[in-house]
Amino acid sequence: MDVAMSNSACVTYESAVLEFEDFPRIDDHVWILGKQYNLLEDRAEMHNDIRSKIWITYRKNFTAIGGTGPTGDNGWGCMLRCGQMILAQALILRHLGRDWRWKPKQLQSDTYYRILRSFLDRKDSCYSIHQIAQMGISEGKGIGQWYGPNTVAQVLRKLSLFDDWSSIAIHIAMDNTIVAEDIRKLCRNTKGKSTDPTKSAMAAAGGEANNAAGGEANNGASQDTSEWKPLVLFIPLRLGLTEINPLYINSLKKCFKMKQSIGIIGGKPNHAHYFIGYFKDSLVYLDPHTTQPTVDIDKWAQIPDQSYHIKDPSRMNIQHLDPSIALGFFCADEADFNDFCHSIHTMIITGEDRPMFELTDQRPPHWPPFHPSSQVSDRPLGAVEATYDVPDETEVKYDTDEEFELL
Repeated sequence: MDVAMSNSACVTYESAVLEFEDFPRIDDHVWILGKQYNLLEDRAEMHNDIRSKIWITYRKNFTAIGGTGPTGDNGWGCMLRCGQMILAQALILRHLGRDWRWKPKQLQSDTYYRILRSFLDRKDSCYSIHQIAQMGISEGKGIGQWYGPNTVAQVLRKLSLFDDWSSIAIHIAMDNTIVAEDIRKLCRNTKGKSTDPTKSAMAAAGGEANNAAGGEANNGASQDTSEWKPLVLFIPLRLGLTEINPLYINSLKKCFKMKQSIGIIGGKPNHAHYFIGYFKDSLVYLDPHTTQPTVDIDKWAQIPDQSYHIKDPSRMNIQHLDPSIALGFFCADEADFNDFCHSIHTMIITGEDRPMFELTDQRPPHWPPFHPSSQVSDRPLGAVEATYDVPDETEVKYDTDEEFELL
């Protein structure tokens, strides 16, 4: 067999050709969301880890969004799908742990299926394409419009208010700054039943995201009585104007070495991807750009889930990364968050003349007060956030509603 053919694969789907380049069999390492794998000794476990990530792609023939809207998201939904994938990884960590592995052609745990149901293409699934697209209206996005990383993070934060089962706190660090004080207020603000005014207003407006796990009743769900809510942290950044500044490449790689990492959403111009690791100067990612038939619960109340997992990821040169991204991290408890802050200081900030972002203990005095119950999607004045899935791929378009401070 030809060597080049043995190291690569090409899988054809409707509307896309997914190209997979296998990792070379050399004594080197790949980092996948906080875990290091040797390409000779750990190869099988590395592929098992990658295959256990929930892979969410374009789908077709689902129920019309909003009753009369689109029945597929080909051409506009790739960033929405990437948002689903990074949040699905957070929920896997929340409920099953980092060492959980998906077993092909076997019955999985009820907890896994409950997570997956949250992302099915149904209007009553908490994080479905229907809910994300309709909640995007509150961020100024019409159904079928392209999203940037910050927009999808803001929408997921709003939808998480309905997820009593997972009971997570999503925080979006704006102005390239993580304020530890704000996060502690948010994650400790969990005593008693939530009285979030945003949630109440959305429910009154007819929001359908009131089931935390894809149509399941929330019997036995968490009642928010813990002292610390698990944290999902998004850090939207723009690391350059039209291409990534090489100064940030090493810091970007270091993010994948942190045990709290749930990846990066971004992509190359006009194509969003979910990045889960790196090998040398290439990023490892899951690609949503293929259209598959929609999947629903079968007559045995199971989910045919083979199409939600893929063994071989894609790779791209890190220099081809569009500078508009959002980093994602998950901290299970306060000790985990303290460890995260320590890692940020030692790995990302210390020794860098121009760190990707800042970490401060207290809120800057010139900032408005922080209200944990109603985070707003304030955007700093500065530059723009790229959108994805633009039909004319010869022209890079940007959404001027999505603004970042240029680094």
